[in-house]
Amino acid sequence: QVQLAESGGGLVQPGGSMTLSCAASGRILRIDAMRWYRQAPGKQRELVASISTDGSTNIADSVKGRFTISRDNAKNTASLEMNSLKPEDTAVYYCYSYVNLNTYWGQGTQVTVSS
Repeated sequence: QVQLAESGGGLVQPGGSMTLSCAASGRILRIDAMRWYRQAPGKQRELVASISTDGSTNIADSVKGRFTISRDNAKNTASLEMNSLKPEDTAVYYCYSYVNLNTYWGQGTQVTVSS
């Protein structure tokens, strides 16, 4: 059984920074894409950032220039570095990964941007 576990959420002031981490565990033979999604109250879940095994990335326009996604293939982890945070970034952030040709989601971590 494969599990994804996010960490690093919490409360941050506008303009602040926060880094989220996602760790995959279990019997892992291969990990393809790793992604971060977020879902704000009353809104649909949206893709924030994705990274492939070769390190190529895609960042949503709403966070481009402020968020950076990275991964460590040896440790089966992915990170989302978030800078210049805005109140509209408040959401539950979910890690998603394609592991052993199956899709997995983390349980989500709350990020609240507020003064």
